[in-house]
Amino acid sequence: MQVDIVGNLNEIDFNPSDEYHEIIQNVKTICSTPKYSVPLDREFGVNASLVDRPINYIQAKLTAEIIEAINNYEPRAKVKSVNFTGDGLTGLLIPVVKIELS
Repeated sequence: MQVDIVGNLNEIDFNPSDEYHEIIQNVKTICSTPKYSVPLDREFGVNASLVDRPINYIQAKLTAEIIEAINNYEPRAKVKSVNFTGDGLTGLLIPVVKIELS
């Protein structure tokens, strides 16, 4: 089964009802957490220090970081693609991650 996940903290369910929803919640948490912000695991999350870089660079770097983080922290999800909504003019990029649940 493939699922599109938008990295947005206000949509995270911290009390998932089943394994399917737990995997989705974990991927959302990974995509929404800035790296170095978790005290006991500073590598958790994605790099948030890409401000003021070219948009193509940011998208490529974040794509690689998201794939690596999901592979490391949620092995039950396989990343199929990473796309972004938003644009460089507004300064807002929101990852849309397509995963396959195993």
